[in-house]
Amino acid sequence: MAVRPLLLLTLAITTAIVVTAQESWKRDNKDSSPSVSHSDDIYEWTTWFNVDHPGGRGDYEQLEAIRFYYRARVCETPRAIEARTTEWVPARETGETVHADPTVGFWCLNEEQGPERNCSNYAVRFLCPKDNNRNIQGNWGPWSDWNPCPALCGQVGVQLRSRNCESRSMPCSGPKVETIACSGPECHKTDCSRQCVMGKVNAECDACMCEEHILLGSVRGAGGLTAEGATILRSGNVLTLTDHNGHFRIPGICPDGNTTLTVNLKGHAPLSVVVPHSAERTSVVSVQLKRTEKLHVLGNPESKVRRKGQTAAFCCKVAGTPQPEKYQWFHNNSLLEKQSESTLVLKNLHPEQTGEYHCRASGPSGAIKTKPATLKVLGRDEHSCNPKPESYLIRLPHDCHQNSTDSFYYDVGKCPSSTCTGQLDNGIRCKDKVAYCCGVKKMEKRQLTCQGYQLPTMVVTECGCQKCVDTKAIVHGRAVAADNGEPMRFGHVFMNGVRISRTGYKGTFSIQVPPDTDRLVLTFVDNMQKFVDTTKVLPFNTKGGAVYHEIKLLRKKPPVTISPKETNTLELGEGEGQEAMVQIQIPPNSFYTEKGEVFTGNVNASVTFLDPRDISTAAAAQSDLNFVGDEGDTMPLRTYGMFSVDFRGEENNELLNAGEVKVFLDSAQVKMSEHLNTMKLWSLNPDTGLWEEEGSLQVEKKRRGKREERTFLIGNMEIRERRLFNLDVPENRRCYVKVRTFRSERFMPSEQVEGVVVSLINMEPTAGYSSNPRAWGRFDSVVTGSSGACLPAFCDEQKADAYSAYVMANLGGEELEAVSSAPKLNPNLIGVPQPYLSKLNYKRTDHEDPRLKATAFSINVAKPSANTAEESNGPVYTFENLKECEEAPFSAAHFRFSRVEGDRYDYNTVPFNEDDPMSWTEDYLTWWPKPMEYRACYIKVKMNSPHEINVRSRNMGGTHPKTVGQLYGLRDTRSIRDMDQATVSAVCLEFKCSGMLYDQERVDRTLVKVIPQGSCKRDQVNTILQEYLVNHLPLAVNNDTNEFTMLAPLDPLGHNYGIYTVTDQDPRTAKEIALGRCFDGSSDGTSRVMKSNEGVALTFTCGDREATSQSVFQALQSSQGQTVTSVVRGEGKQNRRRQRANTPRSSSRRSTRNPAGRRTKARS
Repeated sequence: MAVRPLLLLTLAITTAIVVTAQESWKRDNKDSSPSVSHSDDIYEWTTWFNVDHPGGRGDYEQLEAIRFYYRARVCETPRAIEARTTEWVPARETGETVHADPTVGFWCLNEEQGPERNCSNYAVRFLCPKDNNRNIQGNWGPWSDWNPCPALCGQVGVQLRSRNCESRSMPCSGPKVETIACSGPECHKTDCSRQCVMGKVNAECDACMCEEHILLGSVRGAGGLTAEGATILRSGNVLTLTDHNGHFRIPGICPDGNTTLTVNLKGHAPLSVVVPHSAERTSVVSVQLKRTEKLHVLGNPESKVRRKGQTAAFCCKVAGTPQPEKYQWFHNNSLLEKQSESTLVLKNLHPEQTGEYHCRASGPSGAIKTKPATLKVLGRDEHSCNPKPESYLIRLPHDCHQNSTDSFYYDVGKCPSSTCTGQLDNGIRCKDKVAYCCGVKKMEKRQLTCQGYQLPTMVVTECGCQKCVDTKAIVHGRAVAADNGEPMRFGHVFMNGVRISRTGYKGTFSIQVPPDTDRLVLTFVDNMQKFVDTTKVLPFNTKGGAVYHEIKLLRKKPPVTISPKETNTLELGEGEGQEAMVQIQIPPNSFYTEKGEVFTGNVNASVTFLDPRDISTAAAAQSDLNFVGDEGDTMPLRTYGMFSVDFRGEENNELLNAGEVKVFLDSAQVKMSEHLNTMKLWSLNPDTGLWEEEGSLQVEKKRRGKREERTFLIGNMEIRERRLFNLDVPENRRCYVKVRTFRSERFMPSEQVEGVVVSLINMEPTAGYSSNPRAWGRFDSVVTGSSGACLPAFCDEQKADAYSAYVMANLGGEELEAVSSAPKLNPNLIGVPQPYLSKLNYKRTDHEDPRLKATAFSINVAKPSANTAEESNGPVYTFENLKECEEAPFSAAHFRFSRVEGDRYDYNTVPFNEDDPMSWTEDYLTWWPKPMEYRACYIKVKMNSPHEINVRSRNMGGTHPKTVGQLYGLRDTRSIRDMDQATVSAVCLEFKCSGMLYDQERVDRTLVKVIPQGSCKRDQVNTILQEYLVNHLPLAVNNDTNEFTMLAPLDPLGHNYGIYTVTDQDPRTAKEIALGRCFDGSSDGTSRVMKSNEGVALTFTCGDREATSQSVFQALQSSQGQTVTSVVRGEGKQNRRRQRANTPRSSSRRSTRNPAGRRTKARS
């Protein structure tokens, strides 16, 4: 008779009938114990399971959840299920309404119980067939006694018992440990301490319940789109999920103003909302979620120099939503144990701790690694700065050849601008309170014998540790259309979502880089809506100074009007002779307003596509094509096209979002088959400049219209607050290419130029692959430092010609010239030895057509072979050897660019490298007396002569007792012939501005002599200038009519005087602007062409006979042993170089992004 109740119970529960335990299970309760000893040894019960708690909507002991936690302890098809409470009360005796099904599980809903009742906490077990292989299993020993219940009063605990397998040869089947729930002793005080303003405390005493109240809610994701499947939680317990409309309904929540709910949705930041106070029976809340903010670095640890026994601190500043939960520190890529804070403090330092340190932060929103900081630990008596100066050669004037060295160069020495220890306090700081750098400790003046005069020069004799020169980094340039150069007038420039600047009428902008900025991300927004909003990551010189960038903007595609009630397909990249590369399909009723309302009016749709099949679009690529991998490493992407989306209402121009949008990429355009399985859809984060994954693309065959069946990569996306998308694949075949830039074609180490923007365009693989040779995959820019630049590039070790690249260089809008590759390669000039040079297939862009520009070169990016010695020393380095590339000596292989050398010469008594503000030295004879406030002064001189004339300014101390009669420096410049008057030329000649000297205590009126070369006579002095000089005594003596002498004005005079003065934080920028105004003869304009009759200060007339003595420029060109190259250049080319080099840089700009662009003049 004991079998009957078991069968009735099994049948009732198997059919999932809703039962009341008091009614159905009490009918057959002759044997209340669930014994199974009578089941013919076919079935047995599992252990008890309890995976849920009756809070929220009730108690759910679902089979799927039980299998998740106890995967091997429940059979595939249970025959029956039994339930009891944790108080060991069978379900049939609780009087509660329950549901059960052995294939689904057991559940009890709070709302189905009587008034003021909730479900009990249930445990379940299942009836399963016995293991058929039990005869070959080992035997268990007896169970131990249950351990004492550890629960405190009013709590529920777990009791354990265990058993041992007695067989040594056979494994035992089943659990070794068994648990049961147990209750603690009764508490003396059983009342719940929670007080409710509204309603009453629930059974768990963790919330207040208002049975008559219903909370209705609506959840919207980023961009106002519906948020299906969002989780609503209270105190960590799940209450419900939102439906397909983003709505939810929760009964029993009290509207007391104290109840807090948390809303979670994948890809969005969690949001907590308070249920508002209300006396109504129904309350409504609306929730707007924001996209998860990926972790990103706000501040990298700072490199430091310390002595043995001192303390160093490194800080890792990372932001994101949610915030990072874990920090890890690494020393030379080895994990430091027990270091889990955002600040790493190293005390009592010893030399073994020298090396690189970086941090890795991680959390729910991903992981990110900082850039490494270097720690150098010195001995207590060790020099932190080498007192012996490094060699630094300066070029002397044309009439100052040194017979002792048979050279026009003289070694004045310099101190490296590296950090040193200085005098530090004991404070533990992320950033040292005072920064110390190696600098000049002692200098001595030497007199060099020149032709007819002595030239003073200051020579560094000792270096020492001192406070670093305060510098500021600046980026400036122009924002122009990529197609025709039209400027973006009066546009906005944003950084971190905040407007920080505007572009001018000609598209110009200038921005000071905030301190501690590691990655400068700017977004350019056009008020006129002509151009696509463009986000750029702009490299800058961390040592200070200005870097010029030309921002290329894509013009917005004209909008097409579409109906939101229909399926709309937009084709991208369709042009003459080529198929569309991408298609976007928008289903009906997919458009929403930013408030989340469905939009039903007509839509103006503009989708602008950047097609990588056209190399001319490379410069307009947004950001720097990087993303952050799962481990926190910044990784590169290879693009198959970017598109910017702009949807607006036809009537009110309201910005619209779109729900599920399908993207089709024609797989025929993906030439590398391995990319088909790794293609993903990305969106650009405009604040960090990093691309973030939106989803993967799957290969499918589709018939598009009446065309043949084609294979597409298909993905889904939502168009929300982000408007720029990218079809990319991560690429791991990476290398670095070493490039150096120089002032001239002599390619001397001391003539390297810093602050040059060197750019590399990665081309789609050509040789060995069936590919379009015009297609590009990536665009990168790096600013040169004291050791050049290392540019990231894709490379291949198996096939040298698998990847190719174009490389170009730009300084302040002036394109630098690459080394020639025709008529044959010269490894000594190019900077790369054979046979590696031939393997790289170096070609300047004019290699086959001399009419093309000579401002770029192409190479095969062949990854260096580890087994080939000549490939281990540059110019291509493996990705792991970035530090080796950055620190490579000058003798290591590298590619070269040089400035177009013009007829100008600068000499400073106290040497100063304008590319490196850190090289500034405190001295009364310094040309620029105040760092970061550079004042450039020019005087315009007109020359009546059939020949171009060399003019010198000699600048000496005039009124300051420390400098009077001492030389500041010389400037030599050759005049430029007037384009309309054959016998007239003009020159803009720099002179040292008057003003405070470095001690800022007293001004000096610089004594300036303007001296034309040859037989010249002063005809005229600007009357307004002369009047000013007479009224501002003292007045310089001007008895010699072959020259002009003045005490330079203190005031910033303008074009009416023929004097042009500009102050800027960067010396090159100040000179560039002043030169442009001088050429134009105005106080606020700029010109490409010298206007000889506008804004002139002095006029000289020179004899018909051209000077027979060599000019500075002729002497330097013809001097023996001074130039590396022996290439003879025609007179026409020299004249062209002179005209280009003497015009302001902004006037000589040519396209830096199209290596195949045409020259404005044919080569001679």
